[in-house]
Order: sequence, then C-alpha cells, then structure tokens
Amino acid sequence: MLMAPANVYAKPQESCISQSKVEFENQFRRLWVDHVLWTSNYITSATTADAKDQKQVLNRLLKNQEDIGNSLKPLYGEKAGNELTTLLKEHIILAGKIVEAAKQKDEPLVGQLTKEWNRNADQIADFLSKANPYVKNDELKQLLRTHLTLVTNDLVASLEKNWDGRIASIDEGVSHIIMMSDVISKAVEQQFPDAFN
Repeated sequence: MLMAPANVYAKPQESCISQSKVEFENQFRRLWVDHVLWTSNYITSATTADAKDQKQVLNRLLKNQEDIGNSLKPLYGEKAGNELTTLLKEHIILAGKIVEAAKQKDEPLVGQLTKEWNRNADQIADFLSKANPYVKNDELKQLLRTHLTLVTNDLVASLEKNWDGRIASIDEGVSHIIMMSDVISKAVEQQFPDAFN
C-alpha cells in the first residue's frame, strides 16, 4: 500500500496581516484617492463657465493635503508631517496655475509651470525617500511623474470636452494612485514594524 508523504496533509502556511496594517493601508489609500477625485472636481469647477464652487473645491483639495501630512505625523513627527503638507500644497497650487494657463491657451506658461510641477514632484519623492530608507527615490519619482501625466490628461480631456477620454483618465488616475499609495504604505510598515503588530 502506497502511503502519501506526510506533507500532503499539512496545512498551508497562513500569512496574516494585522488589523492595524489593514486600517493604515485603507486610510492611506482613501486619502490618495480623495487627492485624485478632488483634483478632478477642481478641474471641473475651474473649466466650467457657470461653476460657482471653485473656491470651495480648492479649499477641500488643500485640506486633503493636510490630511495626508497629518496621517504620517504619529510616526514621523509634527515637523515632517507639516513639511510634507507644504510640498503637497505647492503641488496643488502649481496644478491650479497650470489649469488657468491652459484655459488661456498660454502654452509657454503651461510649459514653465509644468517644469516647476515636475520639480515639486521630485522634491516630494526626495523628502519621502530621505525619511524612509524603504522608499526607492527613483521609483517614487516615476510614480509621481505618471500621476502628473494622468492629471494633465484629465485637464486636456476636460478642455477638449472629450468626456469619454476624461472618464478613462480619471479611472486610470485612481488605479495608479492606489498603487502609489501602497508603495508608500508598505515602506512605512517596513520602517515601523512595531507600530503595525
């Protein structure tokens, strides 16, 4: 009679993720998805002639940058959280200037502001990679540059009234930002394992 090897009946190893990791990752994803969605709402408000909510939407979008900075304060401290918020608010202010320049069809200004926007994205990547050795600077720079491209696609589609293209760019933007959020949150969990037991 043939006997099955003992390991045939062994239970597969279970990998468990802690509740604190799940909560952190979900909260972090939510903040970055809000970042994309409120940016898109701002583009709608800024490019729609009869929209009256541009200021309110901008304020909500800027609050989202504070929320992202605040989410990292328990681990990185008040100063670091505030510094990230400042960089993220600059990201939004530059985006708003690009929207206005694009509406005026001022291509040289759009080009100049886009260079500043890319510089700011690199500063965000530099800041996070210096704070966390598990964040790969070049990878995060590329992820942030792709985010800028997807926001630009949203803006261009809006100005061209290409609604199908706009929906596609927003969907892609949300999927991309979730991936970027996960890259950062996994690095945070690696850096502070005791905080996520």
